[in-house]
Amino acid sequence: MKLMSCVVFASLATCFSFSANAQEPAPKPSPTAPSAPRGITIDDFFQIRDVAQPELSPDGQWVAYSVRTRMLKEDKSEQRLWMVSTHGGDAIPMTAEGVSSSHPRWSPDGKHLAFLSARNGGKNQVWLLDRRGGEAERLTEVAQGVNEFEWSPDSTRLVLVLQDPKPEDLEAAAKEKDKDKDKPAAKPKTPPPFVIDRLQFKEDTAGYLDHRRDHLYVFDVASKKSTQLTSGDFDDNDPAWSPDGKSLAFTSNRSTPDPDRNYNTDIWVVAADNTDKGAHLTQITTNPGPDRQPAWSPDGKWIAYVTETDLKAMIYATHHLAIAPSSGGEAKVLTVAFDRSVRRPRFSAEGRSIYFVADDDGTDNLFRIPATGGEVSRTISGPLSVGYYSVGKDGAIAAQISSLDRPDEIFTFSDNKLTRLTKTNDALFAQLRLAQVDYVHFKSKDGTRVSGYLYKPLDYTPGKKVPTLLNPHGGPVGQYSASFYHLAQLYAANGYAVLLPNPRGSSGYGQKFCQAIFADWGNKDYQDDMAMVDYAVAQGIADPDKLGVGGWSYGGMSTDFIIEQTTRFKAAISGAGIALMTSGFGHDQYQKDYFYELGYPWENKAVWEKISPFYRVNNITTPTLFMGGDIDWNVPIIGGEQMYQALKSLGRTTELVVYPGEHHGLTMPSHLKDRLERHLAWYNHYVKGDPAPARPAEPPQVPATKAGGE
Repeated sequence: MKLMSCVVFASLATCFSFSANAQEPAPKPSPTAPSAPRGITIDDFFQIRDVAQPELSPDGQWVAYSVRTRMLKEDKSEQRLWMVSTHGGDAIPMTAEGVSSSHPRWSPDGKHLAFLSARNGGKNQVWLLDRRGGEAERLTEVAQGVNEFEWSPDSTRLVLVLQDPKPEDLEAAAKEKDKDKDKPAAKPKTPPPFVIDRLQFKEDTAGYLDHRRDHLYVFDVASKKSTQLTSGDFDDNDPAWSPDGKSLAFTSNRSTPDPDRNYNTDIWVVAADNTDKGAHLTQITTNPGPDRQPAWSPDGKWIAYVTETDLKAMIYATHHLAIAPSSGGEAKVLTVAFDRSVRRPRFSAEGRSIYFVADDDGTDNLFRIPATGGEVSRTISGPLSVGYYSVGKDGAIAAQISSLDRPDEIFTFSDNKLTRLTKTNDALFAQLRLAQVDYVHFKSKDGTRVSGYLYKPLDYTPGKKVPTLLNPHGGPVGQYSASFYHLAQLYAANGYAVLLPNPRGSSGYGQKFCQAIFADWGNKDYQDDMAMVDYAVAQGIADPDKLGVGGWSYGGMSTDFIIEQTTRFKAAISGAGIALMTSGFGHDQYQKDYFYELGYPWENKAVWEKISPFYRVNNITTPTLFMGGDIDWNVPIIGGEQMYQALKSLGRTTELVVYPGEHHGLTMPSHLKDRLERHLAWYNHYVKGDPAPARPAEPPQVPATKAGGE
């Protein structure tokens, strides 16, 4: 079919059309690929495209969305924007390869698609594509970059979330405007020292914190001028326009003396034409716990939001859905009886009900509840995981949905029918044979009912005992859900059964279940994890003499708890964990969590020592591989270093792998591949007893060339 127009902006060359003639970025099948389906491999991880951020166009005819690709050769990830018709057909590229783009947002009049993109080493700015064709336009030139934005209902303005700029940001922006290409580049200045006077002074990916805060600005699209709406030593986020465009709701901790000392945030409203930088605000909520994610009703009379009302339960508290008058007044919690944590509330098109996503019994489904309260019902349900979603004016819903056998794709839900629109990963998955996955239930040591996912290895013969890996999840609050998990499939393709338990501390099973490990890590969750191992052994699946364990973040901590209490496992991998809890105090980002849950270490020494497996390191005989990123301020690498040093000193089998330039979640494709290779090598050697080394082979070294090219 004929292309209507091509859009070109700077180094981003894109074709923009409403004819279905361009294919989605699916991996190309190898011409030598076998006709029979095969097991998944490490390299397949880099062929899987991450589909996310679906946004319905105002006329309901299109869904814009993002697709992330991990590129091993370039050792980076890239995110492009695509769109697909709600009537089906091939997806259409909106941005080209070479520059990442994200956060797609249709203008309410349907004429434009705005998004965030950074290029040439610059900051994130808002770009604008005209639906009728022509070049995309960079709307903003903000020195510090744009964190997020949302359109006003009349499509003439944007609300921007901007962090206060650093002096060097302003200086760099000024030089960029006045730069002389003939002048040599100035020598970089030595960075000034960090001067710290905040209680919360560190955060992963951000590093050391100062008093630069996030604030709201209104940006006029026609004049390209912005007006600052809020200010002060507070962070302002989650902006949401009122339906009449006169006000903005947002989230901020402005009602406590020191936001660094508590979890409180409230919903506030500011006039969109405000010129006093937020001196006059309307406080909507007064709950001393977190209130966030505001969403307006279509008539502008109500604001729905997510709230936590049990301060003592802190991170283990259920996140409820609440509603309050948009002018202020008595709030009402709607989901007290539901006892499941909710997120991303959105009013239905007619305003009579509110949608939300909630984790429930190993799934993430889309629910709805009457706006006045009442019974919760499922809208998109089943053994699947709903992520981001958007609601159209006609009541249709676009959602990213994953299942146990497929990564996220874009679906629409309309007239009680769920329809898949995208086929991003179909070409790859047509080549693959996946493991059987069962959602199983078993009883823990004290009789508590626990659930989890059990992956059987490919070509599994019933009754045959096989090597088995226990993979505790992170969090601890969170759950293994009915979504595609490459790592578990990779293990299964290499002959392992895989156990993914949701022990106490997990969400999706109610607050009592989640809160059971409060200040008691590595006890009841340990019992639940081991109960799944016992279940797999009793079923005749797990070989009790060939067990391995490993996880990341709290999964790494769980691994440390497990191997200091039992010698059942032949190998362990502890990623981004901590075993000496006092070493995290003042070094990681969790100062509030430590205080609320454990108290100060000098006042509650016994509690801190009880949950520190480091003090029982002499019990560990399991060969253990420790891993982490060298600039992780979430769970710093010091946790792995200390455990490695202790085990090495004791003459135990251990190894430490530190990934340079990585935060808590690894991002560089080469590091991601290296981690997967090390997982398999370590387990194959120590669990299976394979003679191959416990570490992958080093890449061949290229010999140095002699001077003169000899």
